[in-house]
Amino acid sequence: MDTITFDINDALKHYMSDPAAIPTPEAEGSLVDCENDPESLTDNGVVNAVLNPIVDAVAENPDAIMRSQIFDSLQFLLKYTSFLSAHALSKIFDLITSGLAAEADVIHHDLESDEQELVAHHKQLLEIYGFLLQWTIAAVETKAAEKSSATVPTRGRGKPKGKKDAGAAKDGSWDSSTQLESALSTMCKVLRLKLGKIFLTTSERDTFIGLLTRPVYMILESEQRVKNTSIRMHTFKVLCIAVKHHGHGYAAQVSIVQNLTYFEHLSEPMAEFLHILAEQYDYPQLADEILRELSNKEFNSNDNKGPKSVSTFMIKLSELAPRIVIKQVTLLAKQLDSESYTLRSALIEVFGNMLAHLSKSDDRGENHKTQMNAFFDVLEERFLDINPYCRCRTIQVYVKLCDLDQKFPKRRQRAAELACRSLEDKSSHVRRNAIKLLGTLIRTHPFTALHGAQLARKDWQERLEKVEAELNALKPPVDAPGLDGDKGNTTVDQALLDDATQIESPKKQPSEMTDEQKIEAIRKAQEEAATSEAIEKLTLTKRYYSEALKFIDVLHEATGTVCQLLGSKNKSEVIEAMDYFEIGDAYNIEQNKVGIRRMLRLIWTKGNSDEGKGVQTHLIECYKRLFFEAPDSFSPNDAANYIARNMISLTFGATPAELTSLEQLLSTMMKSGLIPDIVISKLWQVYGVQKREISRTQRRGAIIVLGMLATANPEIVVGEMETMLRTGLGPHGRADLQLAKFTCVALRRINPTSRQAKDSAVKFSRLPNEHAVLLKLAAITEVPSESKEWYGVAEQAINAIYALSRHPDVLCSEIIRRKTRAVFSPQTSRPSSRDETQQVPSTNPGESDDITVMGLTQQVPTSPVKKQKKGNAIALSQLLFIVGHVAIKQIVHLELCELDFKRRKQEKEKSAQAAKELAASTSSRKSSAQVKEKPKEEEGDELDLIGGTSEDDFTEAMAHIRERELLYGPNSLLAMFGPMVSEICASNTTYKDRGLQQAATLCLAKLMCVSSEYCEANLPLLITIMERSTDATVRSNAVIALGDMAVCFNHLIDENTDFLYRRLADPEPSVKRTCLMTLTFLILAGQVKVKGQLGEMAKCLEDEDKRIADLARMFFTELSTKDNAVYNHFVDMFSLLSAEKELEEESFRRIVRFLLGFVEKDKHAKQLAEKLAARLARCDTERQWNDVAFALGLLQHKNEDITKVVSEGFKLVQAAA
Repeated sequence: MDTITFDINDALKHYMSDPAAIPTPEAEGSLVDCENDPESLTDNGVVNAVLNPIVDAVAENPDAIMRSQIFDSLQFLLKYTSFLSAHALSKIFDLITSGLAAEADVIHHDLESDEQELVAHHKQLLEIYGFLLQWTIAAVETKAAEKSSATVPTRGRGKPKGKKDAGAAKDGSWDSSTQLESALSTMCKVLRLKLGKIFLTTSERDTFIGLLTRPVYMILESEQRVKNTSIRMHTFKVLCIAVKHHGHGYAAQVSIVQNLTYFEHLSEPMAEFLHILAEQYDYPQLADEILRELSNKEFNSNDNKGPKSVSTFMIKLSELAPRIVIKQVTLLAKQLDSESYTLRSALIEVFGNMLAHLSKSDDRGENHKTQMNAFFDVLEERFLDINPYCRCRTIQVYVKLCDLDQKFPKRRQRAAELACRSLEDKSSHVRRNAIKLLGTLIRTHPFTALHGAQLARKDWQERLEKVEAELNALKPPVDAPGLDGDKGNTTVDQALLDDATQIESPKKQPSEMTDEQKIEAIRKAQEEAATSEAIEKLTLTKRYYSEALKFIDVLHEATGTVCQLLGSKNKSEVIEAMDYFEIGDAYNIEQNKVGIRRMLRLIWTKGNSDEGKGVQTHLIECYKRLFFEAPDSFSPNDAANYIARNMISLTFGATPAELTSLEQLLSTMMKSGLIPDIVISKLWQVYGVQKREISRTQRRGAIIVLGMLATANPEIVVGEMETMLRTGLGPHGRADLQLAKFTCVALRRINPTSRQAKDSAVKFSRLPNEHAVLLKLAAITEVPSESKEWYGVAEQAINAIYALSRHPDVLCSEIIRRKTRAVFSPQTSRPSSRDETQQVPSTNPGESDDITVMGLTQQVPTSPVKKQKKGNAIALSQLLFIVGHVAIKQIVHLELCELDFKRRKQEKEKSAQAAKELAASTSSRKSSAQVKEKPKEEEGDELDLIGGTSEDDFTEAMAHIRERELLYGPNSLLAMFGPMVSEICASNTTYKDRGLQQAATLCLAKLMCVSSEYCEANLPLLITIMERSTDATVRSNAVIALGDMAVCFNHLIDENTDFLYRRLADPEPSVKRTCLMTLTFLILAGQVKVKGQLGEMAKCLEDEDKRIADLARMFFTELSTKDNAVYNHFVDMFSLLSAEKELEEESFRRIVRFLLGFVEKDKHAKQLAEKLAARLARCDTERQWNDVAFALGLLQHKNEDITKVVSEGFKLVQAAA
């Protein structure tokens, strides 16, 4: 039988160029017949007939592979593997693997027995098997790739292989990974042989090693294979032995660097491989070489894949084998100058890993310190990297470093300062990570050794002062030079003097030194040593305190910025800021209280997206953890007390805006069932306590919170009405008007408003005017008081009456009548007012005494005439306030009557319709009509009885009442006050009292909102007051009133909006702010037509007051969403701004740049450019020309003519003399 003469180099040359072209003349005849019809090879019968004898022959003796027929038949089958079934390919794979394994055993035996003459024979056999194995694995992998692209992978490990059209089920599910593993094990077996004895030249050895490593690299190219841990480890093993024992190092280096460039999935496995090679095979040289090569590699700026893979590789390697990386770190640092931010970012992380490695190492020498400092220096520099991702990565590295056991105190301080600076970064990712770093620095701070972990600045300051005092008390001993720097020289001089005196009588000294003196000298020396030790200790303590204070100061500074970031558009940043405040609160950082307050407003975050809801939910979670979760050790009763106290404390010092937000938060929590009933009962106990005097703010806080909770559940207040009448509207309320005010607010909640009414299961029926609650509410408005707080009480009491009473106008008319009598009765006004108040039916006899006493105490005169005048002015102001407020509430009441009428009419029509459908009998219709007709409101009752009143008729009737009856009706009470209020406002020289003028203007404004006739008559007066009043409050109120009238009586105000815009130039910021808010609302709601005045609003963008500038920004941002509004009005705004002499050029440019940011469409930019370019020729001054040219420069007009005109510059034509 012919044996082949096999030349590996020749075979490889053919294989590499085209395997299909390899000649196989000696192949089995049945196979050669298939050459023209390869499809027939799919038939396992044909293939098995050839394979089975080969398998038997090779099993008997591995040398059989050298028979030309067997060898060519196998080569033939491998040429056509794409047509073979999985079963056949598997058989070939097994055959070659087992043949190679058997041959390896034979060689091992022969080499041991030193059979020299067989070496050449074994060499050829190894080359044949290696060649065939390489080919087979390539075929298996190609098949695997086909299979995976044809079907969606369902398994994570090695993929199922086999032809799609394979007949047998086991063919379809052939998993070649087990066979691959055995093939790789066999390769390891071969590589463990003493190949140096077989392959005598290096080139021969390398060629053979290549046969084994090439398929390994091919296996690694498949991501699915690499995911299979067992296969991955087998491939690593083959490569490790090849590199360690067979000089495969350089080839491996080339392959790995290539793999990193082309196969992203290999970046981490390659790092793992180098780690195993260095640790288990003691061969770190390859890793060193690869790192050296990568440090010199330059990446194309368009190449994203390469740097990404290399980055992942370096990071992984620095985690697994920091000792290797640290040796090459100086070379790698060159890549910090790379243009690729991915690489820079990776190096930042590598340096972080190096620091973590160094901090854990036992070596603490000088070199160790130098290395750490160098790494920290680089990281600190990278806080200012030009790419935000790198800046983020730096901060993230610091977050990891914070959790290490070693604290790095000096570097932490610097990190805190840098993080504080990064809070102002333009990238929200960087800002978010900076907040996170600050939180981590607080959580892991090193100042816990002496006094626990709290970071309250006040405590640390006290400690520092105490230590300084102790240090000053311990004066440094005379002969301890250098402890006290300032006195160093005097100490030295002293020593010299002592020496000089001793020289005079040197011989006397020793003899005179008795034992006692010796003991005394020793004691003195010990004392001095103890003192200097104490000083040293105190100096260290002082340094410790100073460093803690420096850290706390940075946190205080950061808190202000984090507060601003609560308003960020990026929701994850907002959530991070909330977490920061929560951490800070746990460590008792004082400034954080501000942030926790500021967080409240986030309850209004629009919840239409998941992000918005996320912010709200996170806020509730934070507040729950901060205030609503008692420590676990507390009993249920103590826990309820703790939570109630916390809830009350939230109201202390809160602004109206914060209270509104708190109300929303608490009502949301109440609806979610997060506030237990026991806490509510504790709050009632605090509010209603009578036995002992408690702090006013605590009692107020309790009713404020209860009123807030009642917005979610009115039942809370309904059950405790008696307590409220006894406390808030009783003696306590009269003594503390704030308490009375909040009690009125809570009472008002008994009747849920529109949206809550829909949710509420219980329907509220209004109370008759004789009800104790309403009588008490009426009485509280008449408490004699000169305090400004009275107005708040009266406002809320009237609100509550209108919310609860069935006939509120009747009750309020009574209040006005009584108050008018009190004001205009003869000059013994105080007692008469008291008599009047006593006429109010009182449920409690002790109460009238209370009023009398208050009346008397108020009567004690200082200078009777002045006091009398002042008292009269205050009483009249109060009367006008009540009149104005009742007028406004009456309009609202009429609107509610109208709504109620329409609702009842609809219900009646529905029920009538339903009744008709149910039965034809008239009796059923009658009964249904009777059930529905229950009298509710006075006007409603009368008009409802008129058969078939249409909705339009009712609306007209309401309008008539409003226009003609409230202020002009013959029987109207308010009609008496209209002329009087106008008179007081017009005669501001006669009625000089500031409070009276404020009240009168407010009343005038409210009355003007009732009737257009009254409004028209008094509009010039109101505008004059708004223009000329010296009182900012009056001007602000007039602005708001004009805004309200613009909504009620648009036709009257439309011509007078100029007066409103003028207030934008008011010298008082509060008026300016009010005006801007009013105009923002009117313009965005479409209530006033914008003419050329938007330029005035644009000027506010550069206002000194940040709140005004922010408000103006918000206005234009909202306006830009409405039909190209900024584009439509830009030219008018530009004209006004350019003509404004006082507006500096820089400010002008900032405004124009901001406004043009909203012109996004190219078409609009071109049209604006043309309009502006036409002005260039008409510019009189260079400044005007520059303004136009600047605006043109910001527009993407792409018009060459315009560019040419602008480039020629401003032309100054001088007339000839």
